[in-house]
Amino acid sequence: MQAFRARVDRWLENTVAVLLGAMVLNVSWQVFTRFVLREPSTYTEELARFLLIWSGLLGACVAWRRRMHLSIRLFGDTTGDPPRWMARVTLISTAAFSVLVLFVGGIRLVALTLQLEQHSAALGWPLGYVYLAVPLTGAILLFYVLVELFPGVEEP
Repeated sequence: MQAFRARVDRWLENTVAVLLGAMVLNVSWQVFTRFVLREPSTYTEELARFLLIWSGLLGACVAWRRRMHLSIRLFGDTTGDPPRWMARVTLISTAAFSVLVLFVGGIRLVALTLQLEQHSAALGWPLGYVYLAVPLTGAILLFYVLVELFPGVEEP
């Protein structure tokens, strides 16, 4: 399981890096077209927003995995090493939030926006694909929680 988690870590970190790089290029293009060409690009603001959604949510998974997420770090710093039961409560709460809010709620959000055929204004992309970041984040966080809860489980 640890080897698979390491592959997920690597994929996630690379994906977030690519998304952030794309956002830098996109915003740079936006600034260039606005101030140099004096004709602002029509899609860059919307694309930057979508890239921010994806990089923010997937970046939160990276932060949680590295124990750099503000709530986890602040909690650990104020109490020293939390008791075992407190760590389990935190993991179970995170799992419940990941499943109920992010995964189930995210799937419903994606399904609804695809069913209503909602599209973005500038790019014309189906918004359901933009919102796929929400259930994907829930699935990744749940995977990380399960690895923490059951560290002895090995791959067959």
